[in-house]
Amino acid sequence: MNYTNLKITTQQAENILFNWFNLKGKASELPGEVDFNFRIKVENEEGYILKISRPNENENYLDFQQKLLQHVENHGNNLLAPKVVKDKNGQAITSITDAFGNTRNVRLLTWVSGRVWSNVNPQLDNLRYSLGKQCGLLTKALQGFKHAEANREFAWDVAQSLWTEAHIDLFKADEKEIILYFQKAFKTVKPSYDVLRKAVVHNDANDNNVIVSKDLLNPTVKAAIDYGDSVHTQIINDLAISCAYCVMHHNDPLEAALPIIKGYHHSFPLQENELEHLYNVIAMRLVISVTKSAINKIKEPDNTYLLISEKPAWEVLKKWYKISPEFALLNFREACGFTPHTNETKFKNWALKQHFKLSDLFPTIHNLEALHLDLSASSSWIGHENDFNDLDLFQFKIEKLQKENPNKIIAGGYLEPRALYTSTAYDKIGNSGRESRTIHLGTDFWLPKNTPIHALFDGEVVISTNNTGNKEYGGLIVLKHQTNHFNFYTLYGHLSIKSATAYSVGHIIKKGDCIGELGAASENGNWVPHLHFQIMLSLLDYKNDFPGVTYFNQINIWKSLCPNPNALFKLETLEKKDTVTNNDLINYRKQHLGKSLSLQYKTPIKMVRGAGQYLIDQYGKKYLDTVNNVAHVGHENYNVVKAGQDQMALINTNSRYLHDNINALAKELIETLPPELNVLHFVNSGSEANELAIRMVKATTGERDIIASEIGYHGNANMCIDISSYKFDGKGGQGAPEHTHIFPLPDAFRGKYRGENTAKKYAQEVQKQIDTIHAKGRGVGAFIIEPIISCGGQIELPDGFLAKAYKMVRDAGGLCISDEVQVGCGRMGKTFWGFQLHNVVPDIVTIGKPLGNGHPLAAVACTQAVANAFANGMEYFNTFGGNPVSCAIGTAVLKTVKQEKLQANALKIGEFLKAELNKLSNQSPIIGDVRGQGLFLGIELVDANINPLATQTEYLANRMKDHGILMSTDGPDHNVLKIKPPIIFTQENAEELIFYLKKILCEDFMQLEE
Repeated sequence: MNYTNLKITTQQAENILFNWFNLKGKASELPGEVDFNFRIKVENEEGYILKISRPNENENYLDFQQKLLQHVENHGNNLLAPKVVKDKNGQAITSITDAFGNTRNVRLLTWVSGRVWSNVNPQLDNLRYSLGKQCGLLTKALQGFKHAEANREFAWDVAQSLWTEAHIDLFKADEKEIILYFQKAFKTVKPSYDVLRKAVVHNDANDNNVIVSKDLLNPTVKAAIDYGDSVHTQIINDLAISCAYCVMHHNDPLEAALPIIKGYHHSFPLQENELEHLYNVIAMRLVISVTKSAINKIKEPDNTYLLISEKPAWEVLKKWYKISPEFALLNFREACGFTPHTNETKFKNWALKQHFKLSDLFPTIHNLEALHLDLSASSSWIGHENDFNDLDLFQFKIEKLQKENPNKIIAGGYLEPRALYTSTAYDKIGNSGRESRTIHLGTDFWLPKNTPIHALFDGEVVISTNNTGNKEYGGLIVLKHQTNHFNFYTLYGHLSIKSATAYSVGHIIKKGDCIGELGAASENGNWVPHLHFQIMLSLLDYKNDFPGVTYFNQINIWKSLCPNPNALFKLETLEKKDTVTNNDLINYRKQHLGKSLSLQYKTPIKMVRGAGQYLIDQYGKKYLDTVNNVAHVGHENYNVVKAGQDQMALINTNSRYLHDNINALAKELIETLPPELNVLHFVNSGSEANELAIRMVKATTGERDIIASEIGYHGNANMCIDISSYKFDGKGGQGAPEHTHIFPLPDAFRGKYRGENTAKKYAQEVQKQIDTIHAKGRGVGAFIIEPIISCGGQIELPDGFLAKAYKMVRDAGGLCISDEVQVGCGRMGKTFWGFQLHNVVPDIVTIGKPLGNGHPLAAVACTQAVANAFANGMEYFNTFGGNPVSCAIGTAVLKTVKQEKLQANALKIGEFLKAELNKLSNQSPIIGDVRGQGLFLGIELVDANINPLATQTEYLANRMKDHGILMSTDGPDHNVLKIKPPIIFTQENAEELIFYLKKILCEDFMQLEE
């Protein structure tokens, strides 16, 4: 039949609406598989949806839909759903004759306003939970509803899904493999599936039938619409359909499905046997979908609605195929509050009655107890990353610890979050960025090479090195054990290859038999002799190996699947002690630390380790750090750490004694500065540096008046606060002191003067301050400014401004101070110091954060004239300034910058990043300005009228954190994202940053209404 000639026009729809419902409204077409649907907009109302059937549609089927909606209205306890609107004759279904003489059935339903799920971005856990909750409520409301049409033959009913077998030849070979796999699995379990609970269900809560609230920050699901596919079937099918369609476009569909399942179970409790079929049912719904699409390509090639889910359905189906069905079930059970593995409680109860000694596992070792070794991410024992990657050093430390504790076996590691695994081989990109395996699933026993390992129980070899094919970590044996009520497995890892290959799969091991010996480090040098002992209640789908480490976000599943080995030995020293939670830390801070100390992010993070351009939390999760310019050459840079440790081991005293280190640091620093700036004073912080600079100004000029920029920040000491507009013009501030003179922020984008050629205008603002000082009968002390104003929002000074301002100040007898605390030491890329970008030479340079790479070290560089004037007889002494340890660290920082060509790296990566950000600004209208130099960049978010978008900026920073990237906001209006990472930042890091910025800028909250 040619359906084109049977279409209803919008004008015809409006006429039907008026003639039969006495309503005037504007009609617009909506997609539909069965009906012709029209959105009806009526002034001052939510509106309606007009549904006009194709000719000769089954009236009983339409009656089924209408009565179902009326049932939901009566039993849904205010559940939001389309309501039936009766015609002028009081009928729920109106029969009309179209222009061709065909009988049509018309229905009018209330419109549910909101956004369609498929148009919502992002679809986060809270939203998916609300979807499950809403679907569960709908299932609950439909309990007890009956209608003859509910039991019809229906292709979209998963219970009837094996009709798809007849169409398998529509697919290519790789697609056939997947579909056949799921069809076979479904048929295998169909007898138990057929007896599951049944009811009339919605059966079509797909991504285009779910309505979401208009709230962009905290959206929730309002309703499911389009009840045309409702059918009497297994209840679990309804949940499966929501999962199948609403996890589309996620890297990890299983993880995405779990909040839906949890929400559904909250509203309508699921039974354990239903969860056993959920993996297959989700797959078979997708099989129906792709099969339907394949058929419809032939049947109605022009109907794009019929093909709308084909590509994303295949994407999910292919990912679903790679997921272990048993692992999926463990996750489903956990989401519903059941014990993930059904034998977990049985094992624990059985283990309570078992009594083993370590000597049962290691008969040749006569140690009496275990010594717990902490190898967690927060452990100080493992030391620097370079240390624990040095296996000779690691082995030496183990042996030393053993000698100190001769009667103990060094052990530990169960569920320990480790940062030891620096390989990215098992990293994956999840739904929220990169994930690494960090959670250790077994217990490690550190013992000498060739220590014999004996079986604790009778068992059958199910995995051995013979069938792993992976000798990177030495020999592996897995034994299967049977009790009266369940099976379990024990894993013995890091055995010698020779001993582990002695047994083939199927070999029977008796309790007490020697099953192997500990091996030494492999050819690749990946491990130090120790036994990795692990218990598993299932092997999942693994045939040749089994994970010994997993992802933190799966910890609840894996600790159920892999019980604590210490359940067998019951060693108190290996039991996990109660740890301080993040909430405990926060509460203590609130009670005992200063109220003005703030925490970053809505959900604060506890960082325990640094590694290059990454920070690592207590769970081993790595965050790409784009904020901490303090760690100038990388967090815990090995050369810097070692320089400090080595010197600390010798002596640390003050600068009144002769020492090579202070001269060495001075030499390294002076080499980077213009020849005029050749006198140094070392201090502890940027605040001290600026405080000392102001003292030098007063000693040199005899004047106290300082000119500074609006929104400038120069430190937290009293004198620094007095010249920091960012502080005294902000919350809690009391305005500029008498001797501080603030000129407007020289911001060519949103400042007092905008666009190109603003240098002269802003310089005149400096002159106005000079004139004000003179009008008071006083002289100018100094002019202080950052070469790029950080707290102002990474503001680049207009070209030519600094040279003009310096001349004006010097003509007035003042000194010029360049505050390089944020931008110095090679960060600018083009130049080593920020002032060099402007072809000027200041009288004083203050240096802070980057010089110590996290160690409290700063400096003031000045001319001989300033130094001589300051040396007026009053001794300057700083207890810690210039001490040998600090100087060793500072020297190591500067040498690292030079030797590793990090200034050139800052230039290269900074220019790449800035170019990519500018491209991004062309795609996102809210990026108003991209600015900065090297690896000191800013992105300013504004609307079309360049009004600041502080809320969007905060949202972006927090969402980036969700994806494992640390960013921070700044600027007077808090609408600037600052990018100032360690200058070891790589192009790969920059590309990752751009990828997620682009992703989040596309989210709904970041879109401004036209």
